[in-house]
Amino acid sequence: MSFKFKLFASIFLFLPLMLAAQKKPKTVPASQPTAEAILDLQGLEDTLGVLGYAIVNDSVEAERFAACRVFITTLVRTLKIENSFNYPFEQLRSVSILTPPDSSFRIFTWQLFVNDSSYRYYGTIQMNERKLKMYPLIDRSFEMPRFPSNEVLPPERWYGALYFNLRQFDTKQGRKYLLFGYDAFEFFEKRKLLDVLSFNKEGKPEFGAAVFEKPDAPPEHRVCVQYSSDAKVKMNWDEQYQMILYDHLISFPSPYGRDMTQVPDGSYDGYKFEKGHWKYVDKVFDDKQKDVPFPEPVLDSRKGNDILGKKKKNRG
Repeated sequence: MSFKFKLFASIFLFLPLMLAAQKKPKTVPASQPTAEAILDLQGLEDTLGVLGYAIVNDSVEAERFAACRVFITTLVRTLKIENSFNYPFEQLRSVSILTPPDSSFRIFTWQLFVNDSSYRYYGTIQMNERKLKMYPLIDRSFEMPRFPSNEVLPPERWYGALYFNLRQFDTKQGRKYLLFGYDAFEFFEKRKLLDVLSFNKEGKPEFGAAVFEKPDAPPEHRVCVQYSSDAKVKMNWDEQYQMILYDHLISFPSPYGRDMTQVPDGSYDGYKFEKGHWKYVDKVFDDKQKDVPFPEPVLDSRKGNDILGKKKKNRG
């Protein structure tokens, strides 16, 4: 049994701890934590911050995995504190924490760098309840031979990503949540994706819904934009245009001897919400613009930080 396999296996051993945290006899919305609880949460947040930094920055693979393993158990312990849902974790910079406007849940996601061509994603959904109810997200994307554009996926078979934005929307089937994600994927290729989160009749989360519509094609459950790691590609919600906007990509010879890759051509595509579905819009702008109004996909609102919360390098 390889060392790397043992590391992955040891992390999955903690899945029962997270699953056990789901069980709860009655739904009671969270209120504000007590002063004593806040002190406990602050202390544990400091520990999580140190571990999160190690997950992102440690140069030794085994140490990154070890930090991730301890981070998971510490996060579960932290969220078990009564009314932890309303604690903001403002100092936890290396983890994305997104809450929809209806405050029914929040979703934690983070990225683990394995090696130059491999990444793993971790996450959990915490419901807005006084006592902890959560759904761990188990990244199985590395087992999927192709991007699952037309599948509904359970939390145990999650297409892992680091989520940087969330929008809620309503359909005839009920409320759903649009997730904007980043997947570091591999050394030469990166991905941005749109996914959909909803909750079934039993209240359990599901990922993917047939709401992305293009002409002359069946609706897709999620959308993936794959591009060269040398390119900068944006995909996000735009308030001014009230739609999803992303870079239009064209094929281009790869500089790394890998046939063709995808790069932006300066124009933009998008999706507009109409009657419970997201309708594809080709070439949103008639002419190419230098400064299209995109919000930056970062983990926090601090200026000069990248998608992992690190300080961006000044490129002049």
